[in-house]
Amino acid sequence: MGALKQTVIRTGLETLYFSGAHALLRPWLGGAGMILTFHHVRPARPQAFQPNRLLEVTPEFFASVMSEVRRAGLDVVSLDEMHRRLTQGDLDRRFVCITFDDGYRDTLEHAYPILKAHGMPFAQYIATSFPDRHGELWWIALEAVIARQDSIVVVLNGEEVRLPGASLEDKNAAFDRIYTYLRERENFADIIAFVRDLAARHGVDPTSFCADLCMGWDELAQLAADPLVTIGAHTVTHPILKKIAAADALNEIEASRAAIESRLGVRADHFAYPVGDPTSAGMREFSLAADAGFKTAVTTRPGVLFPAHADHLMALPRVSVNGQYQQLRFLRVLMSGAATALWNGFRKVNAA
Repeated sequence: MGALKQTVIRTGLETLYFSGAHALLRPWLGGAGMILTFHHVRPARPQAFQPNRLLEVTPEFFASVMSEVRRAGLDVVSLDEMHRRLTQGDLDRRFVCITFDDGYRDTLEHAYPILKAHGMPFAQYIATSFPDRHGELWWIALEAVIARQDSIVVVLNGEEVRLPGASLEDKNAAFDRIYTYLRERENFADIIAFVRDLAARHGVDPTSFCADLCMGWDELAQLAADPLVTIGAHTVTHPILKKIAAADALNEIEASRAAIESRLGVRADHFAYPVGDPTSAGMREFSLAADAGFKTAVTTRPGVLFPAHADHLMALPRVSVNGQYQQLRFLRVLMSGAATALWNGFRKVNAA
């Protein structure tokens, strides 16, 4: 995330908090509940260059978030209970669901003990190629390549470009430029091919991060055995679904659920779109998730839940707990619904 964008977001959150507007607006904008999103929960890394920092929070901050949820008097419920409340209109008590994407080992090591101690249910969405150890965490591979190099040569839009990487500023600029270029590709295969080539030229194996960072099936089985835990599907290879053919997207969705049922003996009734923003999942993908028979499917479109979301169960918004904003005052603003209401132009449902 660019420095200017971070500054704008931080300023907006600070303004809503210190003005007290978030508290005043909560009764009108707070909705019936929300779904919180996490990826990594692990101790802070010492490296200065961390372009994927937004995807991780410390165990200490995670514990404070759970305590804040309790302090706010929210019901912490499973995805099944969220589905029941939305579909039956049982919305007298405001609630929160806690979700994790991808299947990182630190969920088991750091987040799970905190949630277990609180007796809080949560959901883990699994991209099944990660425990199979052949998935490609291309965003992490890109970070690893740039971290090791003082400069890299890449071809962007048909032009060979040398990007400096000696300083922290250079590395961040190189990551942002390449990441933006990749996200603009129309075909997901082009993203994977680009990162594979770049990684191979610099001695990085994109599949190595699965074993280093992700739970194996045996570790996932430990979570799945706990009644507090819901296992959800998150595709097989974690593609940007909008950037692959419809038949391939449906296969990714259905095959991930089949793998989960085969390896863990549980049925995944809930789905999370990889990346999950409007450039990654839209009306076609919402229809595919419905065709696959899921109860709910979650995006990363920012927002809280309103009664109207009962008619849009394949396009549910979430509140991402961003590692670049690890302050409880920011969380309180997000939980109030004020910030996401502004982001969405005060639309309660953004499912187009």
